[in-house]
Amino acid sequence: MNNGPEDNGRELISVHNPADGQIVGTISAGTRADANNAITLAREAFPSWSQTDPLIRAKILFASAERVRTHKKELAFLLTREQGKPLHESTNEIAGFARVLEYYGSISGTLRGDYGKSASYGHMIVSRQPLGVCAAIIPWNMPVLIMAWKIGPVLASGNTMVIKPSQTAPLTCSKLASHLYASGLPEDVLKIVTGTGEIIGESLAGHPDVRSLSFTGSVRTGVNVARIAAPTFKKMILELGGSDAMIVCHDADMDTAAKGAVSGRFFNCGQTCTAVKRVFVDEQIEESFTRRVQELASKLVVGNGLEPRTTLGPVHTSSQRLFVHDIVRKTLDAGMAKLMSGGEMPSDPNMQEGNFYEPTILSAVDPDAPVMKDEVFGPVLPITSYENFDDAIDFANSTRFGLGASVWTHDARIISRAAGELDAGIVWVNQHLRIPPEVPFGGMKSSGSGRENGRYALEQYLEEKTILINP
Repeated sequence: MNNGPEDNGRELISVHNPADGQIVGTISAGTRADANNAITLAREAFPSWSQTDPLIRAKILFASAERVRTHKKELAFLLTREQGKPLHESTNEIAGFARVLEYYGSISGTLRGDYGKSASYGHMIVSRQPLGVCAAIIPWNMPVLIMAWKIGPVLASGNTMVIKPSQTAPLTCSKLASHLYASGLPEDVLKIVTGTGEIIGESLAGHPDVRSLSFTGSVRTGVNVARIAAPTFKKMILELGGSDAMIVCHDADMDTAAKGAVSGRFFNCGQTCTAVKRVFVDEQIEESFTRRVQELASKLVVGNGLEPRTTLGPVHTSSQRLFVHDIVRKTLDAGMAKLMSGGEMPSDPNMQEGNFYEPTILSAVDPDAPVMKDEVFGPVLPITSYENFDDAIDFANSTRFGLGASVWTHDARIISRAAGELDAGIVWVNQHLRIPPEVPFGGMKSSGSGRENGRYALEQYLEEKTILINP
């Protein structure tokens, strides 16, 4: 943690631009008292917000989306400065935030209870009611979109929420909250508390008045969060990362699949949970496919995300870049892959202050290599071949993760097998990485539990109450 000066006696945390190391802004290093106070205010705001007409809640969400779109350029600029991604990616993420709010505005109040009548038990009513105070811990990689995924269903269903943004990319989240307030959202309905995971994150996880916790982050941190939260019996949604496989069959459209591999891996500098992290290609087309991927990757322009030509920004932190480089070197030093391109920090002296890393292509990778077994959050694409589709399925499933996977083919039988046999919460066919707000998103195995997005997320922020009326 890089701390700045104190402001009115409060410790500040500096937020740095990963492209040049410059300070973008500062945030307060919140205390446990700050977290507790935010929870108290959200609890006090809950009765009024939960009884607010769903149509009124929807109007606020729509107004917020419109306001965010109006300020899209300045928000995208801030997001790129603190997170590092190219400006066009930040702009799309801001637009995605607005779209998610609109989606939940459109379904606010649509989930109803059930009614029945029995000669033995009388009138049977099942109502759905909001939980109360919910909390969310947001990561640095896609902070804006993931914030929308978490606040959308919570606010639409009549709950209140306390959010802890990442300490390395918190500024845009805080700015977005101010736009929601300006659009009519009561400030105590959505509270932002900045600070460290050890203090603010653990305070939210362990507080008995927090009835639901949504966490996106690493497996290790997620396990710790779940351990702290367990004694309070709160609901939990855990999205803990992935090592998504991409299976390319011999009949796939070569150019489309190669473009999918490059965009699916190097979007956001490879720092996306559902990024393409392992490619398994039919041995019949391995050479031509790898060559085409290498050609496309060579056209990526590494640089500051604010530069119009940039298509690959920096890795978010220096420690993350070091991890990426180390795992590439371990794989190569063990003779478990062939380096096709990249594998180093750029030599350009203008990039020495940033966390840049060359787009890296590895071929003939051993399925047991470190880059295949660990989740690599960075611009590294390992490619290996398979002899038959049974092997491809086995390779894809040979990881503790189960977030997403894709298959590239026009064979209906293969598509059917992939849909049924891949251990993944989402299976794409001839595409990867795309997640509409209408569909559930979450993983299997160590990728976590619970679902975000769609009506499925809305249901997780409501609980059923049964009323039996004797006739």
